[in-house]
Amino acid sequence: MMTRAAYDCDVLVIGGGIVGLSTAYAITRTAPGTRVTVLEKEWGPARHQTGRNSGVIHSGIYYRPGSLKARYAVRGAAEMVDFCAEHGIAHAVTGKLIVATERSELPRLHALVQRGRQHGLPVRELGPAQITEYEPRVRGLAAIRVGSTGVCDFGAVAGRFVAEVSGAGGVIRYGAEVTAIDRRPWGVAVRTADGTVVRARVLVNCAGLHCDRVARLAGDDPGMRIVPFRGEYYELARPELVRGLVYPVPDPAFPFLGVHLTRGHDGGVHVGPNAVPALAREGYGWPVVHPRELADTLAWPGTWRIARRHWRYGAGEVHRSLSKHAFTQAVRRLLPEVTEADLRPAPAGVRAQAVLRDGTLVDDFLIREAPHTVHVLNAPSPAATASLPIGREVARRALLRARETGWRPPAVESGHCV
Repeated sequence: MMTRAAYDCDVLVIGGGIVGLSTAYAITRTAPGTRVTVLEKEWGPARHQTGRNSGVIHSGIYYRPGSLKARYAVRGAAEMVDFCAEHGIAHAVTGKLIVATERSELPRLHALVQRGRQHGLPVRELGPAQITEYEPRVRGLAAIRVGSTGVCDFGAVAGRFVAEVSGAGGVIRYGAEVTAIDRRPWGVAVRTADGTVVRARVLVNCAGLHCDRVARLAGDDPGMRIVPFRGEYYELARPELVRGLVYPVPDPAFPFLGVHLTRGHDGGVHVGPNAVPALAREGYGWPVVHPRELADTLAWPGTWRIARRHWRYGAGEVHRSLSKHAFTQAVRRLLPEVTEADLRPAPAGVRAQAVLRDGTLVDDFLIREAPHTVHVLNAPSPAATASLPIGREVARRALLRARETGWRPPAVESGHCV
């Protein structure tokens, strides 16, 4: 058995997004004195999914009762508001409207009401006149208001996690892309692009858009592939048209919520996203193509099964991506006053969507374990909202895995838990 001194750290986290940083934060809180290192390939935290979303603190209303998404989003939303308040991070609990604009959507809207009540959420049903009390320029047949939805600056949350982890003795290394993983009986050795080797008792894979690749580097078959979907946004030139958050009724067949309107913590209004296939893991525009990554996506059988099953939906999303007029028409269903001139391009994001071999879009958070390893294999939205409870769960599993190497919690842990 290796001695403590032979390890560079006890837990090594790959990925400096909000889930990886929350995991490191939870470890330093649960077991102070545990040596934690985070490796992030970019030159700062939260450069991908965390820093490129619309900043919504989701209520959890969309998610199946009993699922990890439902449990962690409901709990995580309340915790995120408290965390932001405690640390002076910009946030607001605005509530949101989910609006039905066609009669065919009314049964799904009613089902969401029932689901919201199952989750214990503050849900109110609205008629057309009541919609305009909250959003004077929004039109619909019916709506529900979810009072616990909010917005915050998730990039600042990630930055606070960095400060807390560093203050507790943890190490955050930027520009440290992982190129090789060697799993041994005593733990793992990870090599980065600059040739540095880091030895740890336990590896936590929170690599987001690259989590399946990292799992394969570790010698594990994740049973899924990340198929990247780009979400394209516009900014509303007339933000006064929208007071808060306005969403369409989602299609339960897809994990995407449809084009919606989000007044952010800074007062600006984002419109979107749509969801189109990205031609690279970090393909934030159509011209960004990585042939090797694209070939890997196309070689996965699930990709073609998605295409065959949902080609009509996908064609509509691509049409709205290529045609601003079509995108505007989608927005006008909720906000009739919007014109093409009101929509200004805004930075896009890419969703790391796990897809199974049979073409199933993984709908829940997916965490799997292997010797000396914990893999987070599906953590798209609402992972930012749920990052505090997700981080605690991943930390719990990692610390249990560390015990298998002979590690014991430092003495300072006694009586301290989250």
